[in-house]
Amino acid sequence: MIPLFYNPTFLIISLPALLLAMWAQWRVQSAFRKYSQVRTWSGLRGAEVARRVLDLNGLYNVSVEPVQGMLSDHYDPRHKVLRLSPDVYGSNSVAAAGIAAHEAGHALQDQEGYMALQMRSAMVPAVQIGSWLGPIIFMAGYFMMPIMGTSLAWVGVAVFAASAVFALLTLPVEFDASRRAKEVLLSSGIVSQQEMGGVNSILNAAAMTYVAAAAQAVSTLLYYVMLLGGGSRRRS
Repeated sequence: MIPLFYNPTFLIISLPALLLAMWAQWRVQSAFRKYSQVRTWSGLRGAEVARRVLDLNGLYNVSVEPVQGMLSDHYDPRHKVLRLSPDVYGSNSVAAAGIAAHEAGHALQDQEGYMALQMRSAMVPAVQIGSWLGPIIFMAGYFMMPIMGTSLAWVGVAVFAASAVFALLTLPVEFDASRRAKEVLLSSGIVSQQEMGGVNSILNAAAMTYVAAAAQAVSTLLYYVMLLGGGSRRRS
């Protein structure tokens, strides 16, 4: 039996997703560095952009707070809080405006009960456990197949599958939030038509990181299934 981590099939399946993830991270960091140096004509800081987008949609109950970390921006639907990283919260750049409006887009989704966001939020507890527990169960079951068969390993696959489903559900949520952000930034006059090129660059680059994460999760799940399929054929 070829050891799990030295199986060339793993590289064949996972390498494209890994390269995509590396490229996506480089692209988003490059776009952020470039457009964090470009000031919006309105001069609004990221916190002010988020506040204006929220208020324009009647979301006065959603607060905007700073949070530590690089590009750690996120919307918390449980506590109705939009948290922005230091480079976004206090910056009046095109990059900050795009990211702040994107996170406000998630608040708009929450307001209207956007189905994909609700499903993703409901899966968070399961994914927090399954993303690390699933591979552990799978590896234990895989190495014990000669004794126990494939049952335990399939349990690990099922547990990890929640992470793959979560990553796929994230795609429409993020794409829709970016669409909302682009529309409101332009319609409200927060950014000009010329500045939308920068907003598009930063949000499109960020979207690719989610595509890469989904590709990694699905490729890992596929690898597990292929290993078990081969193991089952060998046993038979």
